Amino acid sequence: MLSLNWLLIIPILGFLVFVHELGHFIMAKRFGIKVTEFGFGFPPRLFGVRWGETIYSINAIPLGGFVRMVGEEDPTEPRSFARQARL
Repeated sequence: MLSLNWLLIIPILGFLVFVHELGHFIMAKRFGIKVTEFGFGFPPRLFGVRWGETIYSINAIPLGGFVRMVGEEDPTEPRSFARQARL
């Protein structure tokens, strides 16, 4: 018989993923990087709300999350990730 304790893994893992991605989001904003999307789960998008310059989304595949920043590889955008000074 399957123990009900296994069911606790799903919300706990979801909470940990959310907190982890929230850390990326907060630090990006703090360093002035433009964040275009904060997503819980992986696309396709089920629901999204735009607040300011960022879309906050709930996605179909609940195995992780992401923070989409402008210019993760291209430093041409003034507020891009790649343009930030190295510490």
